[in-house]
Amino acid sequence: MEKIKKRWDIVKNWQLLFPFLGSALLIITAYFFARKLLHFFGLNNTLYEWPFTLVITGTLFYLSLRFSLWCFEKLKNKWVVEYRWEMIAIFIVFAVTGSTSLRVGRPIMHYVGITKENLQPVLYWILYIIVGLIFYQVFLVIFGWLFGQFKFFWSFEKKMIKRMGLGFLLR
Repeated sequence: MEKIKKRWDIVKNWQLLFPFLGSALLIITAYFFARKLLHFFGLNNTLYEWPFTLVITGTLFYLSLRFSLWCFEKLKNKWVVEYRWEMIAIFIVFAVTGSTSLRVGRPIMHYVGITKENLQPVLYWILYIIVGLIFYQVFLVIFGWLFGQFKFFWSFEKKMIKRMGLGFLLR
């Protein structure tokens, strides 16, 4: 445990939540991808279902963990944070925000009356991405605040808005 605390600059026990939450989310994501692959290959309800799921989940977890650690190394000088555990919180916020913005966007489009059936598919997907992007901007700051990273995400948001040519909204 001391190794984990030292590696991630954890000074208070509650901060251990972020490495464990990050690992749990990686395992859950790997499991869901493994189940999708299981159905894709038609191995569900067979003798190979659980061995396949466990092996693929473990492999995907390992690969995503290695990729995440590689990203931490690449971004540690670019993102200015006080402690390394804050980077895990930032990664979690990005993941939750992306998923949530698209999950919220589809029902709202449906409520307004925009569906795949009554709109050309290309136009539907363009609108879906635009609606998702709008919710992404809002949720990024909200989830950043919930995870104690409001300052980081507010400056990130301002940079993103300026790069999109909408800097006049910040005045």
